Amino acid sequence: MLSFPIYESPDEFPADADFLIGDIVINPSQALIQAKEHGVTFKEELRRLLVHGLLHLLGYDHEKNTYQRRKMIKKETELLEKLEES
Repeated sequence: MLSFPIYESPDEFPADADFLIGDIVINPSQALIQAKEHGVTFKEELRRLLVHGLLHLLGYDHEKNTYQRRKMIKKETELLEKLEES
C-alpha cells in the first residue's frame, strides 16, 4: 500500500469545500499474500490497507516514534471496528 498526500499537513486542508486529500494505491497481489500471512480474508486485508492508507493521508505516521505508532494503531483499530459494525 502506498499513499500519496496532496497536502504536507492536515493543517493545509481547505476549510470551506469538498476536496481531495491524496491517493491510495493497493497492490492486490501483495494484499493477498499479506492476508494469508495474517490469517484474514482478502477483503479484510484490503479494508485494513485502505484504512491504514487513509490515516497516512490524514497525517498519522507510525514510523515517527512509539507514541505515534500507538496512536495510529488505536485509530486504525477504532475505524476497522466501525466498518465491521456497518
